[in-house]
Order: sequence, then structure tokens, then C-alpha cells
Amino acid sequence: MNTIWRRLKYYGIGFGLGLIFLIFFFQNRGCTWLPSNRVKNTILDRVIVVSEKTKQDMEGLNLSSEDIIQVLNDGDVEFKKSDKNSDDKVYLIEKEGRSYLFTLPKESYIAELFIGKDAFNVKTSEVGRGKIIHLPNDENMVYPDSTRYVTCQQEELGLTDPKAIYKLIKETGEIDFGKTNLSVKPKPEHYMYFVKEGDTIGFEAIWYKNKINITAFDLPFENPCKQ
Repeated sequence: MNTIWRRLKYYGIGFGLGLIFLIFFFQNRGCTWLPSNRVKNTILDRVIVVSEKTKQDMEGLNLSSEDIIQVLNDGDVEFKKSDKNSDDKVYLIEKEGRSYLFTLPKESYIAELFIGKDAFNVKTSEVGRGKIIHLPNDENMVYPDSTRYVTCQQEELGLTDPKAIYKLIKETGEIDFGKTNLSVKPKPEHYMYFVKEGDTIGFEAIWYKNKINITAFDLPFENPCKQ
């Protein structure tokens, strides 16, 4: 019996030391059950966008899109400085003395970045356009409606493969804040653009089962498709 208890004691000590080592040395490397990493992963699972003003702020501070992703890897989530209780949640992440804020509108697939702001006085933009600086690495993320109307539009655009749409969004995508309505229930309505062979193509979309569900395109030519 003494041998069993001794083994359990050593096991408990080893497990405890391992847990401490895991938390303090690898807290930003995959421990998704930690509250801070759950927040970071939620942001990274969304389409991160920046307004023209934030884009200028980034350029002035010599920050790249890769630097922002590094903030989400290494920064500290300041829960007390974050607005966690509204529908348009805002989380403040600090790194090297600088504050980065990410909005997380309810039931939306976007997160908007702000730099050096107060989380309780920030909300997702409602005018202008936003540039995509991060799209989750999931080429199956885009899912156009299977209705006859949307299928017809895809055929007219020569974009029957959703993976091709994903690639164009990743390379050239922007969001139109003015045409996006995040207050619609049950699902916010997003309006975005991408460029194909010089043509700007708009589309409406909602967030459904972790997919960007495209509900309609705006064709850059006369629309022959019938609803």
C-alpha cells in the first residue's frame, strides 16, 4: 500500500510540475483551454479587417499584417480593459507597451483591428471600406448558396469553384462597412468585394456554420440570372 501511495505522490508532483511548465512556457502555443488563448483563437478564426485610418496607423508605426498576427501569438489579453459584455465585444491585447483592440461583433465573421484606443469607446466601423489583413487558412471557408440564382451568377462569373472565390477574397478582398449591417437578426449581413481580372465584384454574405455563406453576387455586367 505504501508503494502505491508513493507512486501516486510522485505522479502528482510530476503532473503538477508539467502543468506549471505548460502554462508558463507554452501558454501561447496551443493551450486552447486557457481563456486568453480562446480569445486569440476566436479572433484568428475570423476575417480580420482594418479601416483606412487603421491602415495609416499601421504604416506610421511600421506594422505589417504579419506583426498583427504576432501580436495574437505573443500579446497579453487584458480582460479588465476589454469590453466583454456587449454584442460588439472588444478585446484589448497588449504587446511591448502598445494596445491593440479587436472587435468581435456577435454572429459575424469579421474582427476589426484598432490601435491605441479605449475598448469601451470603440465599435466596428459603419462607413468606408476595410482591407482584409487576415483570412483563416481554410480554402473551404467560402460557401455560396446552392440556389439556382446564385449558381447562375457563379457560372456567369466563371467562378463555380468556391476555392477560387476564397483565393480572390484572400488576395484582393475588402469589406464595405457602409453596406454591411451587423444589427440584423438573426444573422448580420456583410457586403464585401474582390477583384477578378480587373473587375470589382461585390457579394452579400452571412456567417453560417463557420462558413462565409454567399447569398448573392453583384455582377460587373448586366445580370442575366433570374431570381
